[in-house]
Amino acid sequence: MMQNVLLTIALAPLAAAIIAGLGGRWIGRVGAHSVTILGVAVSFVLSAWVLKGQLLDGAPAFEGAVYTWLVSDGIRMQVGFLVDHLTALMMVVVTFVSLMVHVYTIGYMHDDDGYTRFFAYISLFTFAMLMLVMSNNFLQLFFGWEAVGLVSYLLIGFWYTRPSAIFANLKAFLVNRVGDFGFLLGIAGIVHFTGSLDYGRAFHLAPQIAQQSFTLFEGQSWNAMSVICICLFIGAMGKSAQVPLHVWLPDSMEGPTPISALIHAATMVTAGIFMVARMSPLFELSQTALSFVLVIGATTALFMGFLGIVNNDIKRVVAYSTLSQLGYMTVALGASAYGAGIFHLMTHAFFKALLFLGAGSVIIAMHHEQDMRRMGGLRKYLPVTYWTTLLGALALIGFPGFSGFFSKDALIEAVAESRVPGHAYAAFCVTAGVFITALYTFRMIFMTFHGEERMDAHTREHLHESPWVVTLPLVLLAIPSVVVGWFTVGPVLFHGYFDGAIVVRPEHDVLGEIGREYTTPLAFTAHAFTSLPLYLAAAGVALAWLLYLRRPDLPARLRTALAPVYRVLDNKYWFDWVNENVIAAGSRAVGRLFWRVGDEFLIDGALVNGSARTVGWLAAVTRHVQSGYLYHYAFAMIIGLSALLAWLLWRT
Repeated sequence: MMQNVLLTIALAPLAAAIIAGLGGRWIGRVGAHSVTILGVAVSFVLSAWVLKGQLLDGAPAFEGAVYTWLVSDGIRMQVGFLVDHLTALMMVVVTFVSLMVHVYTIGYMHDDDGYTRFFAYISLFTFAMLMLVMSNNFLQLFFGWEAVGLVSYLLIGFWYTRPSAIFANLKAFLVNRVGDFGFLLGIAGIVHFTGSLDYGRAFHLAPQIAQQSFTLFEGQSWNAMSVICICLFIGAMGKSAQVPLHVWLPDSMEGPTPISALIHAATMVTAGIFMVARMSPLFELSQTALSFVLVIGATTALFMGFLGIVNNDIKRVVAYSTLSQLGYMTVALGASAYGAGIFHLMTHAFFKALLFLGAGSVIIAMHHEQDMRRMGGLRKYLPVTYWTTLLGALALIGFPGFSGFFSKDALIEAVAESRVPGHAYAAFCVTAGVFITALYTFRMIFMTFHGEERMDAHTREHLHESPWVVTLPLVLLAIPSVVVGWFTVGPVLFHGYFDGAIVVRPEHDVLGEIGREYTTPLAFTAHAFTSLPLYLAAAGVALAWLLYLRRPDLPARLRTALAPVYRVLDNKYWFDWVNENVIAAGSRAVGRLFWRVGDEFLIDGALVNGSARTVGWLAAVTRHVQSGYLYHYAFAMIIGLSALLAWLLWRT
């Protein structure tokens, strides 16, 4: 029975996507959104039932093959499910956020010509993510991994008549291919040492792999497990947008807002976080890999947050927030606090989807204006959007009692307790990042909803709250953004919820150290008033109020006084410049070199055209021999026989 339930969870969004995509012309707009919402709703209800069974009823984890596609040299390539506490939680998060995005899309995409196509894409996206998180083998994991990448390519470039959208989806595709190359190498390493694609066998043989080493460069021996884990994490760096493979994610804002929420909150960018947590039995055996993960995550958490301070596009501010929060999750993974990383993934999914959809509601009201410098004073026109977005903002900055507080505070404490090399740098980054997060978040709130109205008269006359299909998902996402932490922080984070799904070595168990002092959510909240992050967040909000409400003239003066710093941030640390003018331009130059030398000169010139010219030259020479005179032929025969006789005599 369980296998049939799991198949239904995975395949319901796929069936809906096929019906809406291929039959959209016949079922129409209402039919397209009805069938896809029904498909995702079925997946959500059944996922919640699976989670309830495991969390409350003590149901065992399910692992089994559904279909064996191929057996080659003893390696089984199959579709299979592993549904434990980690998977069940991810399934609920993915399907719930996806359901809210589907409903929201009815209002946001109402006038778009690609309405049915968009619903088909987002339903297909949900299917791909479910296949990824439910897999029990690396082949299916890679299928889901690439499928979410493919559908994100289609969705980022959904408005394909815009050159900026085509550039953005191509950029996302190419950057993720870089990460996926490392991911494939990691999987190949697993297959090399285990002879299997199954998680179970890889985890069972992990201690043996950790004893192996090989030479990558002459004279340098590398631990096999460290190389495998670093390669796997390079894949996560692409999918979960970690420095330096983060550059695609801000540009993904070229897609419609609903897909921004789906990509950034619950699907594609969380795939890398989930994968590393699932691979905890491997990462725990490599201190080098954990340190690498920790430093990359800390760098992303702090330095991507700075970019949110200088950006004026409301969606891009939320996008840079996503980059920073993904860095927080990654830091937790590097500190072996995998549960804290997944817990923050869960709470972040709710409030980040809320912030994106809130930004989309503002964009609808502003007739698709996204520049916050042309907004202001919107709270009286958009009361539901304002209050729900404010709740999401409070959750993001970790306001005590909100869901983001429980996950972020536990994460910061876990990093402080860690002894992985680089933990001091990581602790500084995630602590300082609290101030930066509060600053850019409330800069967005104050510039958008407070202060003087900066929109034109025509826009002001037509301002009104969004329809219920837009505001209802906002309300439903605001509820878990506020309260979910109270009900889940103890059971999920400190009471062994992930036991068996996540493996942590005793010497790395920083969450266990924190959990020994945990009593109740209320006591955990009260503890915040004795810690630094709360006061850093308050300082960030206060500074945003001073700069953007009390003294709005100060930002321009600061920008002039700190011009070099502003230039660095405005140019996004020149990552895009380097990619476009060094890496991309260099790749094109190498391509032209191979084209000129390899294709034109060698292949076309020397081999193809050269051989033709050689044959033509030989034909022209031998043509003169065929004169038609008998004495010419007799003379040639005598010369030939004389040469043959001379060669025979010389050999003897």
